[in-house]
Amino acid sequence: MKNKILIVGGSGFIGTNILKKINKNKYQSFATTFKNKKFYKVKNVKYYRGNLKNINFCKKITKKIDTVIMCAAVSSGAMVMQQNPMFHVDDNVLMNLNILKASSENKVKKFVFISSNTVYPISTKAMNENNVNYSLFDKYFNVGWMKIFSEKICQMYQNKMKILIIRPGNIYGPHDKFDPVKSKVVPSLIRKFEKKNKIEIWGDGKDIKDFIYVEDFVQIILKLLNLPFNFLTLNVASGKSISLKKIINFMMKIYKKNKKDIRYNLNKPTMLPIRKINVDKVKKLIKYKLNFTLEKGILKTIDWYKQNYIKNEKYR
Repeated sequence: MKNKILIVGGSGFIGTNILKKINKNKYQSFATTFKNKKFYKVKNVKYYRGNLKNINFCKKITKKIDTVIMCAAVSSGAMVMQQNPMFHVDDNVLMNLNILKASSENKVKKFVFISSNTVYPISTKAMNENNVNYSLFDKYFNVGWMKIFSEKICQMYQNKMKILIIRPGNIYGPHDKFDPVKSKVVPSLIRKFEKKNKIEIWGDGKDIKDFIYVEDFVQIILKLLNLPFNFLTLNVASGKSISLKKIINFMMKIYKKNKKDIRYNLNKPTMLPIRKINVDKVKKLIKYKLNFTLEKGILKTIDWYKQNYIKNEKYR
């Protein structure tokens, strides 16, 4: 009998990519969607439309499910995070509480929570899973504490289900958000380079981040599901530190731009200048191989954007 897996937030960025890679011979796939009338529907997946803030909906979708991956989240780019810090808090906390409670009551065996690297303190060192000290970057205070609180709630349920908490690097790739308000670093840059002759960069471009292509991220998550764990917290990232300027320079070559076409705006919202992530722990547990370099991943993302987003802008 196939393992029944539910991807909560299955019409979103991470959820869609997970559903595309799930082994259909091993899993029977289910997914949720909220209000997206038009989204990429993966074949052989049963979708439930509803609101995760409704506990009854959460109880309905988790019945007879073996594994739940919680991908659903209210997310945004730097501007929203700075101007409306509570944007990430209320709905996310309620959704996380509801899906955990429902999963426990319906005797779900494995629960995977996609957390965030915002839980880590300001540091120039590569953060490992034990580095959470509840001292957060000021602009991450609300979203960071929301994720920490949600992780703690997950821990409270460890006697009911096997719990896996994932703290990702900066994930990018197909099916991401490319709109001007909600998009993050890579999709935001792609959108600007595609649509504008003059490119405005928020900040000085010296930010250092850890970027991981979504297909690599998903393959690692699916490998981790096979591990024997009770309660486990893992970083999943590239383990490499990349400056934003390196990405900008690469995209300048692709789009044949020169330095005169780039303007750095120091008055625009920016986030944590350095975030490095240590992946030693996960590398000891599975064969940890990334198939996409940053350049290869960006090229594939640009190609997807041109093929899908520009033509009809139906993916949100």
